[in-house]
Amino acid sequence: MEMDMQVLKTFLAASAMLAAGAGSSGQPARADGRAVVVLDNAKVRVLKTTGAALAGVAHGPGVVVPIEDGPTRKKGEAYWAAGKESSGSDPGPLVFVEPKPFTTGAPTSRMGSKPGDAPFVGMSFKTLFENETVTAIRARMDVSAREGLHTHASDTIVVHLSGGAIEDTANGTTRVNRWKPGDVELESRGSSHSARNVGEAIDVVLVALKR
Repeated sequence: MEMDMQVLKTFLAASAMLAAGAGSSGQPARADGRAVVVLDNAKVRVLKTTGAALAGVAHGPGVVVPIEDGPTRKKGEAYWAAGKESSGSDPGPLVFVEPKPFTTGAPTSRMGSKPGDAPFVGMSFKTLFENETVTAIRARMDVSAREGLHTHASDTIVVHLSGGAIEDTANGTTRVNRWKPGDVELESRGSSHSARNVGEAIDVVLVALKR
C-alpha cells in the first residue's frame, strides 16, 4: 500500500532527528560534522550538513540551500552546485538536494499543478533559478494563508527556513505538521492535499524535480 503523504513527511522529519544529535542551534547535526542523509530514493538524495563538511562528501551536482545567513549568501539563497568546488562556499548549515540521473527511458507525463499554480490566499512564490533538472522556488505562507486542493505535478523537496505549523488535509484526513528550520519534507508527484498556515509566517525553498 502506498504510504500516505503526511505519514511520509513525518517520517522524514523524524528520521533526520534520529539520525543525528541536536546541535547548538537545536538542529540535527552529527558530532563529527559529517552529512546526514534525510532522504534517499530512486530520484533524489537529500543531505543535511554544513558548507565546511560538504566538500568532503562524495556527491554529484545539486541544489545548495543555506539554512542560516553566511558571509557570502543569505538564508534561503539557493543555488546550483555543479561540483565540489562550488558546493560549500559558506561554512554554515545547509541542505543539499542531489537529483539522481534519469536512466529508465523517457520521463512520464506530468499531471497536476506546479508550485504556485493552485488557488491560494496569502502566499507568494519567486523562482530562484531553473535548469534542465530542477526548478528552485522561494515560497512564503503568511499568517492564516491557505492553499486549495491540488495535485503535485512533480516530486518536490520542501526545505523549511523558518519552521512553523501547517494544517494539511489529504485523503480525507486533516492533521497539523510542525516544522523547524532545516526540516525537509517530500511532496510526491501525484499526491493531493490542501494546506493552511495555523501559526506564524512560514518561509521555505521548494526544489521541484523535472525527471
